[in-house]
Amino acid sequence: MCESPIVKGRTGWRGWFDLPLRTARRPDEQWVDLTHPFSTSVPRSAMFPPPRFSYFAQMPEKPLNVTHMETIVHMGTHVDAPRHFYADGPGMDEIPIERMTGEGVVIRLDKSVNEQISVDDLVAATPAIEHGDIVAIDTGWSARWGTPEWNRHPYLSLEAAQWLIEHRVKLVAVDTATPDLPFDLRPENFSFPVHCLLLKEGALISEQIANLHKLTGRRVEFLFCPLSIKDCDGAPARVLARGFT
Repeated sequence: MCESPIVKGRTGWRGWFDLPLRTARRPDEQWVDLTHPFSTSVPRSAMFPPPRFSYFAQMPEKPLNVTHMETIVHMGTHVDAPRHFYADGPGMDEIPIERMTGEGVVIRLDKSVNEQISVDDLVAATPAIEHGDIVAIDTGWSARWGTPEWNRHPYLSLEAAQWLIEHRVKLVAVDTATPDLPFDLRPENFSFPVHCLLLKEGALISEQIANLHKLTGRRVEFLFCPLSIKDCDGAPARVLARGFT
């Protein structure tokens, strides 16, 4: 469970766990882009202002285009750093590359509005989740991007998040707004327990992933490429994956 933040910020980040050694495998397919395009209409929490884009310089008045962007970093396809919930956790610029790249699985879990993802769902998923994997969960929710149902998504139970930690999953990626409870199920003083558990134990989180249906049921190679923003709690990311034979 995640304690409420104190004035100076929550502490208790436990560090990175050791990753198993793997035999190199050769992927045989083209990269699939798992990123939603970023724009002013990106789905967002009601507490967040929309992204803003303007031209610092623009053709034909100027000899080049220079875009100014103002945005919350936790919108669109992005990666959460431990700093998101732990003041003593690393920021985006401190995350080792091997924590955001490498082998993993895309599992399909067909879920309905506000439905929980359980330990049994993860145990039964194919391919089997292995220690050190990146796990991307395809609920089909990316098809609801920008619709009224977007924020009434499936979510991980706390027990399921603990199971992923026990299996040394290094990054959990979801095609929903968050792996935590959807907004309309949250109690008063909600403390994002799934985020807190995963990030505290060294498992990163990536949210709002697209196009997982193109790789579902496969072992794949992942590239999560967030901006390396110094001391930042998260960053927009380009996410790519390709299948193994």
